[in-house]
Amino acid sequence: MKRILITDDHDVVRAGLHRIISDQLANVEFGEAADAEELLKMAKESVWDLIISDIKMPGRSGIDILKELRETAPDTPVIILTAFPESDYGARALEEGAAGFINKARVSTELPNAIRKVLTGNKYVSPQLAEALANYIGGKPNKDAHSLLSEREMQVTKLIAVGRETGEIASDLALSEKTIATYRARIYEKLTVKNNVELTRYALKHKLVDP
Repeated sequence: MKRILITDDHDVVRAGLHRIISDQLANVEFGEAADAEELLKMAKESVWDLIISDIKMPGRSGIDILKELRETAPDTPVIILTAFPESDYGARALEEGAAGFINKARVSTELPNAIRKVLTGNKYVSPQLAEALANYIGGKPNKDAHSLLSEREMQVTKLIAVGRETGEIASDLALSEKTIATYRARIYEKLTVKNNVELTRYALKHKLVDP
């Protein structure tokens, strides 16, 4: 019997992951967490064979807590799920200790195989992530300015680009408006833009958000 802890802030997503895994793997016991803090609490209180976590959750993200998970449950592999391209966060996720990184668009086809692989002590690398890693290791990462953005800065960039106000972004990310303003200033500097309009144009040009 394998014990898998699924973390996502949406009930329907957790149910969908439960179904996908159950259809492909036998003898699995599931646990569920709705956010990063609940995930850390459950990781401390019980032993899991695998943790599957969404990258984007209220408060701290899946990548943000990888280091703490490595201390709390050093022998438990973690697979990160994301709606973002592998080139955005894949290399960083693996550097921070993730055993796998999967785009949600391919979860139904990739997740069962990824689980089998990481449960044997290996890492799961999709063809898309392998290409991103090859560029990263070869010293040729994405030369676009947004490759300089941190994970949180990228989140704020995308939210600004889709028209979210500072207060809304602060609420979404469980941060203060002052902190969001600080992130925005850093983003302007890294992307060499002067305002939200230019930032939005940049995001659309580089396909960081849908038009």
